[in-house]
Amino acid sequence: MQLHQFRQSPFCHKVRLVLAAKGLSYDVVEVTPAVGQVALFRLSGQRQVPVLVDGETVVADSTAIALHLEQRHPQPALLPADPQLRAQVLLLEDWADTALAAAVRGAVLQAAAADPELRSAVLPEATPAALKQLVAAVPSGLGSWAESLGTTLMGTGERQQLQRNLEQLQTLLTGRSHLLTDSLNLADLAVAAQLALLRRPKALPGLGDHPLLEPLFSWCDQILEPLAPA
Repeated sequence: MQLHQFRQSPFCHKVRLVLAAKGLSYDVVEVTPAVGQVALFRLSGQRQVPVLVDGETVVADSTAIALHLEQRHPQPALLPADPQLRAQVLLLEDWADTALAAAVRGAVLQAAAADPELRSAVLPEATPAALKQLVAAVPSGLGSWAESLGTTLMGTGERQQLQRNLEQLQTLLTGRSHLLTDSLNLADLAVAAQLALLRRPKALPGLGDHPLLEPLFSWCDQILEPLAPA
């Protein structure tokens, strides 16, 4: 198998976690922005990562890849057999990939607008060094860097909503080691992949280092560490 990815993408991280949880070996193809995405389009019909090549089968989108792997390699199962529990896991995974992902991305952009080191770190790994230096050199403040990416900085209300959602996740996990089920599931991996962005490469001020959220990030570490590459 080959995984075409941007290493910093939480959706690619999610797929790596699924592959690791199932004990599957694969090769990584780090996609170069722009140029590499043209080749990716020829392969998969789209320019976005992740894309998994499994023999003659090409699968795009992190959820589609996870479902493909669950079907091809059912053990250990990441989706419950019970239909209601399975639906709950898939709904929570979708929330992580949409609402949570958008909020986390906004928080990261907010921090990166004022932090040249973080700006460079969140770019795809295969980004040319000259471009990384150029992005890091964009003046801080006024949202100039975020605006150059066609987005706006996170508002106060959006940031507060993200914190409330993180607090609710933490409450959901009280006394539990996994979301919704008694064993590792796809929702755990999807949520953990997004939360990791708030702590890596450095903790985002006010969120990743919030003392009241430390149990949530400790849970995230407990999910991620056993699945990290040796």
